[in-house]
Amino acid sequence: MHKFKSLLVVIDPTTEHQIALERAIELAKQNNSKITVFHSVFDLSYEMTSILSIEERDAMRNGVIEQRRAWLNDLIDTYPTDGIEISKEVIWHNRPFESIIELAIEGDFDVIIKGTHEHDKLKSVIFTPTDWHLMRKAPEPVLLVKEQNWFSGGKIICAINLEEDDSHRHLTHSIIEHAQFIANQFNAEVHLVNAYPGTPVNIAIELPDFDMVNYNESMKEQHAEALSKVAQQFNIPNEHCHVLEGLPEDVIPELTEELCAELVILGTIGRTGISAALIGNTAEHVIDNINCDLLALKPDGFISPIKSS
Repeated sequence: MHKFKSLLVVIDPTTEHQIALERAIELAKQNNSKITVFHSVFDLSYEMTSILSIEERDAMRNGVIEQRRAWLNDLIDTYPTDGIEISKEVIWHNRPFESIIELAIEGDFDVIIKGTHEHDKLKSVIFTPTDWHLMRKAPEPVLLVKEQNWFSGGKIICAINLEEDDSHRHLTHSIIEHAQFIANQFNAEVHLVNAYPGTPVNIAIELPDFDMVNYNESMKEQHAEALSKVAQQFNIPNEHCHVLEGLPEDVIPELTEELCAELVILGTIGRTGISAALIGNTAEHVIDNINCDLLALKPDGFISPIKSS
């Protein structure tokens, strides 16, 4: 693991309070990291001005970029960045998520850090927000930040999938390794959570003699045993293992609130296209229902559909 030595921070131009930059500074101070502050800018009116020549339109775009770069300089000066190496990138691009991923791949960054907020559920089916695109398509870890500080002695929740194939096993190990690395820096506790499905109602209807109670208990015991084995590999105490009935997108936010966790770490397979619009990803359902940060990791070998320019 690269240990967050190179951080790409996405700036929100709609606010002066940059929660992603604040979180990056926290991490940089712990890791002696370098920060690149990124801002994507675009104005269609500059592209549609047919009266002007190509050279004049280029000059206007460059002028806007320089104005935003000056704004970034003033913004960064308001944060305690002493001793942290910070560079700035302002790019003219009509699709912010593509520009972020392209730069992340080119610059070989260890993590993308971005502030987030609740999405309009209807609009998100038609116009997917930038952070959803990042979780689906960025090969790097994506840290989505909310308005909550990280405190010494806090709690980190790892969402664990107990499937036995190599891809899920490697992703599980990566999730826990990231959690323990961050926990060591901030003196935090690492908790594991696994959700198991309840008994389908139709089984009880179709099979009156079916013992739902024993079935549920057996299911919970199997998941608890498997989660305990994972925890033992990483010296995580059994009392920090949580096996809960329900869907991950329901179970994870409930446990996060119960433990007052500061960070949730989970894996995302990067589903895109129609299946993403109709089904969605667990990470996307979770981020809108938790009041803490979320770190989304991709499995080994993930190839982004976005290519570096």
